Amino acid sequence: MGSESDQQRETVTPSSKLFTGGERAYDPEDLVMATGADPTPERVEKARQLIEKEGPRVIERFLP
Repeated sequence: MGSESDQQRETVTPSSKLFTGGERAYDPEDLVMATGADPTPERVEKARQLIEKEGPRVIERFLP
């Protein structure tokens, strides 16, 4: 059996898959993944609307 921290590491999105917009423009799927959720069509659409409403800096709210 794995430890709790091993299980937690399995659910964390690797940093190499997350972008803040400083390195390159990000898309709604990136924003959904930054929240820790799987990118479903509904979540991607909500993320697209949030980016449109609040601008590209919105992703900073979800990143450390």
